[in-house]
Amino acid sequence: MADSDPAALERDIERTRADLARTIDAIADRVSPKRVAERSVAKVKANAGHLVTSVGDLLTGNVHRPLDGSADDARREPPPNLAPVLIGVGAVLAVGAAIVLLRRRRRRR
Repeated sequence: MADSDPAALERDIERTRADLARTIDAIADRVSPKRVAERSVAKVKANAGHLVTSVGDLLTGNVHRPLDGSADDARREPPPNLAPVLIGVGAVLAVGAAIVLLRRRRRRR
């Protein structure tokens, strides 16, 4: 049967209120725009770091390929030189950004 001692019931109610308050605070902290933005920025930084490492490995030829011990491992072709492609992509992005900025400047006049 339920505990009918009023003091015990009050302690139980206060403990439940405290637990509920902590849970609500944790939920509010998790869904706050500031925290969501911080987590998103951290995720983008981590993904960018992995991308930079992967591209760097491709450019320097440090691609991690499993070696099976066959004679073909010694005769494998080096990875393609991606530097010209990346330079071209960078140039296209720079020209695109310049066009966007010029169009914005013209609209303001």
